[in-house]
Amino acid sequence: MERTVNGLAARVPGPRREPYKGSFVYRYVEKTVHQALVQKLARLVSGLHAARLLLETGFLQEQAALQRILDEITEDVSFLSFSIILGNSEPSHKNYLDYFYQEEFDPNDVIVSSKERAMVPRKKIRAYLDRCLNGPKGSSKNLDASKTVSKAYSGFVHAASPQIMDMYGGVPPQFQMRGMHGTERQAEHRADLWNYFYRGIVAFSLVAKAFGDEELFVSIRNFEAEFLRETGSGYQSNEWPQE
Repeated sequence: MERTVNGLAARVPGPRREPYKGSFVYRYVEKTVHQALVQKLARLVSGLHAARLLLETGFLQEQAALQRILDEITEDVSFLSFSIILGNSEPSHKNYLDYFYQEEFDPNDVIVSSKERAMVPRKKIRAYLDRCLNGPKGSSKNLDASKTVSKAYSGFVHAASPQIMDMYGGVPPQFQMRGMHGTERQAEHRADLWNYFYRGIVAFSLVAKAFGDEELFVSIRNFEAEFLRETGSGYQSNEWPQE
């Protein structure tokens, strides 16, 4: 994945040094959709590395919160990629890129102050993806599933009580604040993380298609098939406890 990101980054105009408060920052000045896809993939790979490290040390609450971020990144990659692959870009795609590239702070302000950042509603992104995959009318079943997953992981992001209580246990029972290494919960979260690696591979294949690189697309799809054969069945990890 890292090699692919670096290869795709070499195909778009590179970041430039832009003056910023007596120093500089790197920015993509052209602000294209392909540059956005490269950046999203870079963050996706970084997030997968981080989630794996959190899993291995037993910090499962933090892993699950990060997976909510990965959910949105993979949706964003699909949202942008399909607009190129299918040639059906909508006003929401332009708005998304405008918001994505908007600076967080005004470099001309003496006092650093955050700018207001608008966002394309998540439900609009999911509805677009649903139409791409299921036709003009979409599928309420798929949308409901997406909302359910998002709500479940939101509980980890916002520290809701049911999710916090997942870290309570042991002998005597208490809050496990140094991770839950070696517990049944860790095994469950390991199996769950498989889905994010799989979806990451799918996201990369969509970006390859959006770049018009059929050879890369086929290569990634072949890797995806091998990944499924070696580690999963029925589109889920083999590590889930078998009944």
